[in-house]
Amino acid sequence: MLFEPRQPIWLCTQPVDMRKSFDGLMGLITSQLQADPSSGQLFVFINRRKTHIKIFYFDGSGYCIWCKRLEQGQFNRAATNNPKEEIDWLALRLLLDGIEIKKIKHYKRVWR
Repeated sequence: MLFEPRQPIWLCTQPVDMRKSFDGLMGLITSQLQADPSSGQLFVFINRRKTHIKIFYFDGSGYCIWCKRLEQGQFNRAATNNPKEEIDWLALRLLLDGIEIKKIKHYKRVWR
């Protein structure tokens, strides 16, 4: 995968049937996510059991799908009412590595 760090990444928040391939995922991107599959953006899909993930993107000369299947555990992502959520490169990396940040506490600093 050769991605740019500033490339928009869209997470489909609803579970997706992982039997879908190029045409099925392009249909979801167009109808459910209201986006252009050939835009160069990354589209991330997770199945209902949260054991499979697919990343769909257009690399300039064709469509690509990157897949990962977990042997143990789950991808930690809760479904929401929004059909898609924009995430950044770090959030995608944490999702792929199985790290979930539930709460970040920022402490005040005294500057002198």
